[in-house]
Parts: sequence; structure tokens; C-alpha cells
Amino acid sequence: MSDLGSGDEGSSSQKYQQGMDQGNADYDPAQQGQMEQELATKMLQIQSKRFYLDVKQNRRGRFIKVAEIGADGRRSQIFLALTTAGEFRDHLNAFSDFYSSLGPPNPDTVPDDGKLKSEMMLKENRRYYLDLKENSRGRFLRVSQTITRGGPRSQIAIPAQGMIEFRDALTDLLEEFNCDDHTYKPDLPDGRHLHVDNKNFYFDVGQNNRGVYMRISEVKSNFRTSITVPEKSWHRFRDILAEYCDKARPPIHDQPVVSRKILGNGTIRGQQQYTGPK
Repeated sequence: MSDLGSGDEGSSSQKYQQGMDQGNADYDPAQQGQMEQELATKMLQIQSKRFYLDVKQNRRGRFIKVAEIGADGRRSQIFLALTTAGEFRDHLNAFSDFYSSLGPPNPDTVPDDGKLKSEMMLKENRRYYLDLKENSRGRFLRVSQTITRGGPRSQIAIPAQGMIEFRDALTDLLEEFNCDDHTYKPDLPDGRHLHVDNKNFYFDVGQNNRGVYMRISEVKSNFRTSITVPEKSWHRFRDILAEYCDKARPPIHDQPVVSRKILGNGTIRGQQQYTGPK
């Protein structure tokens, strides 16, 4: 039962990993180069296959990479946000119960497409198709991942006899990192950039096991420094900046009055005049 899945997962999985390993659950070449940290890993040997479950973290949060390595060395993989992994774990319970209720394989009763039970998970713009199937090599759970906007397709195949073991390993990781909808935010604001004189300021939002934060970096030539502001402090941080801006603003009688003249070609030309004492 060395090839319970199809043979079309290799190249698409490699392309998908280029996006996910660099930190995004959606394959996006523009996101490559993001730093990532491996938090935990588990290895399962199920029949002739090895499965690696890796919990990883990048600026967008945590996710699980599930890699399948067949007896021939072929590698395929899927990626799950931790909230999706929790839903997948629950489906594994249902599929395991259904599999236990089945009798011995009977080629005469197998549907034409080989599917015995199917479910679908929808997470933002990703779809996961779960199909318990049967072929001449046995029964297996195929998990396929697609992106609605047309990204590559990736899939793994778990031998049906190993679904319980797979579920238990996934449960251990979820319990250890205890990420749910309240602690993990899949949609974080995009980074911003500000150029002032010969300096560049970068505002990047990320999250870790302590929550969401903003990293503000100042870059000048070969010099770089940064600070990290927790999300709970953003409003106070903003208020302090606004207070300084108000104090730095010149008095009303010293503020320039700008007169604008619209030229024939649509260009706006402005002149400043001060209304305060000379």
C-alpha cells in the first residue's frame, strides 16, 4: 500500500511549499523571504509512509505543515492554519468512526470513483477536500488543498489504519500550542512604508505566542534599528504621538495661509503668506 494517493502531487506541492515555507498560507511569490521559526515537530510511520507534522511560525502567525514521504521518496504536503487543523482533527474522528463501521473490502460494492465518504473544509480562500477512498491497494483518506483564486493543488494520502494515530499526534500539537480563534488572527494588516529625508521607516504587523504586535524599523544606509509595540498599546502609542504633534504645531497666528491658483493646465500653484506679526 505504498501509493495510496495519486501521483500528481509532487511538483505542485513543491511550488506550494515555496509560498508556505516562507510564511503565507496562500502561495504568493511576493511574500517569499519572510523569516520563519519551527516550534515543534512529530514524525509518524504509517505502513510504508512517513508523515511529518511541523508547527511553524512567521510574521502572519502559526500554521502546521504536514509532509508525506512515500517509500519511493516522493514528497507531498499540505498546510493548515491552527484553527483549520482543529477542524481537521474533528473530521478525523468522524472518518475513523465511519471506517470502523465498514466491513471487509468488497470490490463489487465500491463506487466508481472509489469514494466512501467525503467532507469539505472552507477557510478564507482555501478549500480542503477530505475523501475516504478505496482502490486495489486498500482504503485511505485523501486530503486535497486548493486555493480559490487558482493556486496550485496539493494533497496527501493517509492510510485508513493510521487515521487514529494521525489524529492523536495532531491533537497533541494543538493542545501544546493552544491556538484558537481568540489567540490566532489569520488576517493582519499589510506593512506600510514611510520615506523621510534619507531615512526609511517600515511598519510591520506580526504575531507570536504573546499576541499581535507592530515592529517599527528605521533604516538608513547600512544602519537598522527597530522597536516592537504590543497591540494593546497601539491606542496609547497613537495618543502620545498625537499629543506631541499638537504641541509641535505653531500657534494659529503664526500658521501660514496658503493661497492657491489653478493654472490652465490643471497645475496647482500655491503661495504662503503669514498672518502673524512681522
